[in-house]
Amino acid sequence: MSLVLASASAARANLLTGAGLIFKRIPADVDERLIEEDLVGLSATDVAQALADVKAVEVSFRRPGDLVIGADQTLSLGEERFHKPRDREEASRQLVHLSGRTHELHSALSLARNGEVLHRAVDSAKLTMRPLSTRFISHYLAVVGEAVLGSVGAYQLEGYGVQLFEAIDGNHFTILGLPLLPLLEFLREERMIEQ
Repeated sequence: MSLVLASASAARANLLTGAGLIFKRIPADVDERLIEEDLVGLSATDVAQALADVKAVEVSFRRPGDLVIGADQTLSLGEERFHKPRDREEASRQLVHLSGRTHELHSALSLARNGEVLHRAVDSAKLTMRPLSTRFISHYLAVVGEAVLGSVGAYQLEGYGVQLFEAIDGNHFTILGLPLLPLLEFLREERMIEQ
């Protein structure tokens, strides 16, 4: 039995590699925005969990017998939800809106085998952006380039995106998009890694 990550995220893959896990990377083939249309009314944490489930299950049907890790992350500011920006203009608008405010990141984990979800975990973190000037936002977008389109909220905290923040309250792994400690606990319980 192999361990499979149902994500194209380099940050998630780096977390698993750093934890000493051996895995295959097979991104899920799902339309997240289309799925979210059926999840109207759910909390941001429930949406993250539902998307993680769908990703894990989809790949588990393609990889019979393997344990598949699905993950998803949502960003909320009160009742508002944010997605990965489609272009630099949308990224700029997101940063203006988040500037000087506290938002939440919700990261969900789903483990599936043969189409059945075996384990779930979700965690949230609160992040406060410092007040950002228009000039700094332009500078930031120029420095990070197209990478700004790869993350919800238009930032990657593990890189230059850390410059956007004045306070962070939450688990590092949650902020990077994967509740890693619950995953490792499950793998130890299943004797898939050393206890």
